Amino acid sequence: MSAPKKMKSSVVAVVNGLPGNMGKEIAQACLRRGLEVADVALTGANMPKDVTVEKDDGGSVTVNLVGPGSEAETQLKEALEKGRSEGKIVVAIDFTHPSAVNRNAELYVKLGLPFVMGTTGGDREALQKVVADNGLFALIAPNMCKQIVAFQAMMDTMASTYPGAFGGYGLEITESHQSGKADTSGTAKAMVEYLNKLKGGDPFDVEDIKKLRESEAQQAFGVPAEALEGHAWHTYTLKSGDGSVVFEFKHNVCGRRTYAEGVVDAVNFLAARINEGADKKLYDMIDVLKAGEMQ
Repeated sequence: MSAPKKMKSSVVAVVNGLPGNMGKEIAQACLRRGLEVADVALTGANMPKDVTVEKDDGGSVTVNLVGPGSEAETQLKEALEKGRSEGKIVVAIDFTHPSAVNRNAELYVKLGLPFVMGTTGGDREALQKVVADNGLFALIAPNMCKQIVAFQAMMDTMASTYPGAFGGYGLEITESHQSGKADTSGTAKAMVEYLNKLKGGDPFDVEDIKKLRESEAQQAFGVPAEALEGHAWHTYTLKSGDGSVVFEFKHNVCGRRTYAEGVVDAVNFLAARINEGADKKLYDMIDVLKAGEMQ
């Protein structure tokens, strides 16, 4: 794969979710790809006042962290106004916590701050509605890895083209993520829709997804010990009624870099749509993939 290209237009990324591991990975990817990282970011309660993000070239950037409260709105507004006064496109990146999804989205809408939402959980219907009702540029996706996005698109197409192809089959889904991930994988939840179309019959409920967060169970599932603190392993199993035929679909990711690179692709895509004044405002990663703008 060729080295990722840098965004030509000037983009400022507000990386909300620092000092978390995913937030750090995203901030580093932004710097690596030529984006500016804002000097302020939203964080949770009881977090440090700032965080240092190391650059690949040996330099670093310090980001001031703002917890929940009125100051968060003030500082985000200042970052937005500063960036725009310099002719830059400012985009918020949200990898925070499921409990903050809707609150943060409402804040972005209030400020007119375009955003990329990678945090899963929350009220997804309300999330989509508040963006659509207010005409804010946003990209919302449960997964930012382009290969997994392509896999999901393929499964969606297969389910729509050949519904019931796995009639009579049972379904099992197991997903494993680092212990700090609070909710069930959004990707696994999305896959349920496609797989239910393929198998027909009684629908599989997302509550039946097996969620692994304990290290012993994760290693038994095959996760390497060195990846326990950052991984995403998924297995989708379709089994015939008599057990004689089994289909398994897997995507196993160790580390976070592939997701972080996808986030930067999403930010660059959204910035380009803002720059051209696109009529469409709400996007997902399938839109990025179709546009051929993932590096």
